[in-house]
Amino acid sequence: MTHEIIDLTNCDREPIHIPSLIQPHGILLVLQNPTLEILQVSSNSQEVVGRQPDELLGKPLSDLLNVRQIKLIQQCLAEDFESVNPLNISIKHQNKLIHFDGIVHHLDNIIILELEPKKAKDKTGFFDFYQQVRGTITRIQKTPTLLEMCQAVVNEVRRITGFDRVMIYRFDREGAGSVIAEDTNQEIPYLDLHYPPSDIPKQARQLYMLNWLRLIPDASYQPATLIPVNNPLTNQPLDLSLSVLRSVSPLHLEYMQNMGVTASMSISLMQDQKLWGLISCHHSSPKYISYNIRTICEFIGQVMSVELANKEVNEDIDYKSQLKSLQTQFVEGLSQAEYFLDGMVQMKSQLLNLVSATGAVICSGDQYIQVGKTPSESEIHALLDWIKPQLHHNLFETRSLTKNYPAAESFQAIASGVLALEISKVHHNYILWFRPEVIQTVNWGGNPNKPVEVFSDGSFRMSPRKSFELWQETVQGSALPWKPCEVEAVAELRSLVVGVVLRQADKLASMNFELQRSNEELDSFAYVASHDLKEPLRGIHNYANFLMEDYADVLDGDGIAKLQTLVRLTQRMEDLINSLLHFSRLGRAELIRQSVNLNELVPQIIATLTISRPQSEVEFRIPQPLKSVQCDRAQINELFSNLISNAIKYNDKPQKWVEIGFIEGNGDRKVASTSLTFYVRDNGIGISQEHLDKIFEIFRRLHGRDEFGGGTGVGLTIARKIVERHGGRIWVESTPTVGSTFYFTLSAEANT
Repeated sequence: MTHEIIDLTNCDREPIHIPSLIQPHGILLVLQNPTLEILQVSSNSQEVVGRQPDELLGKPLSDLLNVRQIKLIQQCLAEDFESVNPLNISIKHQNKLIHFDGIVHHLDNIIILELEPKKAKDKTGFFDFYQQVRGTITRIQKTPTLLEMCQAVVNEVRRITGFDRVMIYRFDREGAGSVIAEDTNQEIPYLDLHYPPSDIPKQARQLYMLNWLRLIPDASYQPATLIPVNNPLTNQPLDLSLSVLRSVSPLHLEYMQNMGVTASMSISLMQDQKLWGLISCHHSSPKYISYNIRTICEFIGQVMSVELANKEVNEDIDYKSQLKSLQTQFVEGLSQAEYFLDGMVQMKSQLLNLVSATGAVICSGDQYIQVGKTPSESEIHALLDWIKPQLHHNLFETRSLTKNYPAAESFQAIASGVLALEISKVHHNYILWFRPEVIQTVNWGGNPNKPVEVFSDGSFRMSPRKSFELWQETVQGSALPWKPCEVEAVAELRSLVVGVVLRQADKLASMNFELQRSNEELDSFAYVASHDLKEPLRGIHNYANFLMEDYADVLDGDGIAKLQTLVRLTQRMEDLINSLLHFSRLGRAELIRQSVNLNELVPQIIATLTISRPQSEVEFRIPQPLKSVQCDRAQINELFSNLISNAIKYNDKPQKWVEIGFIEGNGDRKVASTSLTFYVRDNGIGISQEHLDKIFEIFRRLHGRDEFGGGTGVGLTIARKIVERHGGRIWVESTPTVGSTFYFTLSAEANT
């Protein structure tokens, strides 16, 4: 007798994006584009707008909305709906106006319009939005570590929304999650608890990537059906992936009820276009959050997503510095050895310390040099043959070798974790690092193994866990995970070792020496600038103030004015020193290249600048979707911020505009035709021809010190440094009183 294998992937196959049901706190209308004929409507239309479904089906939307509102929706057809949501919709029922938030989006040749009744008459304008988020964003950005940022976010979201519990839920590589920050008034904490991947299946994680925010006001709701059930144009269930009212999976509602949660809201946290985690909100009673407040929470999630990369770069900063130092020692030691293998043997301790391993094996041809605690030579030979097909970009890593290589069970006590590097396939040069098994106790929020309900006919159903009390599991056969910085160190090591093998390590060691000396000199300069110069400067500033306070009755007006000028000059000098420090550090900071979608980054910069300059009315134009580039995200963020900020600042027109775009191919004769030429264009004051080459000089300002908002004159110098560090070039074309266009390129291989 055969039995079907029951595993947790059964939950992954639930079609949660096509339920043909919605949550009943609003209604959903499916409209044909462009006639706006109503093709489908949710069955609760009578309760929400006072019209039966059969009164609406087949009718034009004008039967429900007035002419002004219809025109508003028609104007949206040519735009990105995300930029106009929510629409202010009013519907008359029984001589009374009902106000709604209208949320619209495209789907093939139809438009989905969702209407949520407004719970309050007041409207949240931009200034109210700014006031709500200004302090929150500042607190997020000032937190020094990832965990402190997470705690600040849960505190702020709970303050804004009033949920009983707000958590940061972080996913690991396998899709399991853990609570890393929490703010709650509940007795039982969830902090540090782990949850299996099946709690949030694959297709649910996919929907979290499409919809940054998901609200369930009342888990005990009775869903409203779509009438008709299938889309009349396709005779298929309607894809509700982007719907804010989409009904929730019955399994998830049961899961919420088992947890004692009645209302929930989740905000997606994204990094590198992947779901990093969730801001998860729970409430023990029904709770509706208005669209305006949800927008604020979604914005907080987006800002946190942007900050994730910055905070993670600073994680383990001392350890990363130590790895860099070890890497330098390793390469210098190898360069002094005549043969590759001899050099490796001499650097045994550095080889282990480089990735905090307890054992390592150096393979060269048929030779195996074992360092520390390792499997036997025959076991290593078999393991290496198994690893070779698994290599990706010359690397292989695992913390639980026995999961995919059962033969490792005999030596899991010393080698549960393996990190392998292929230096040369031709010469059979490999390095393997090992970590021992670490028996750990993992705290789970309930037993992670879902129960299976088996029915009398032999069928089964995966049902949500019913207990969420602390459940501890002893994990065996796993080592401590390899940190990303350790894997990166090994990846970099390959390039350096290849250089040694090719007898170029002597030049590399010399370059490292010169680089180290230059860095020491720059560090000395930074110390002098930040300490030796700023200290007397602060003294001058303070004593000038003391003179004005203590000798006011002795000094005449001219004396007071001169002291006030002295105070302003010291403040100016401190600003210049700080700008110089930032510029010097920029040249030494390591470039962390990654794929950055400018189509997401630039609107985020615009949103931040708009919030910081609420008094500036500026039209931002992005004529075509921007590209993704391989670059240092933080530096490119600063580059666009500086250029766009200048375009706003140096503009005296009553109707200001800034355009951000790119030119395919040869935008400049000095640039390779395979490059993209990006630009930031404005209709501002422009720059005279004789000044075009001077504006990139450090501390060069073409206007009075306090004109156009002031500044130190280092912004464009920093922009040029960032572009040059990315292998590109920056230049400007400008006409006085008409406007300026700043062009720049990145290296051709950075554009995708």
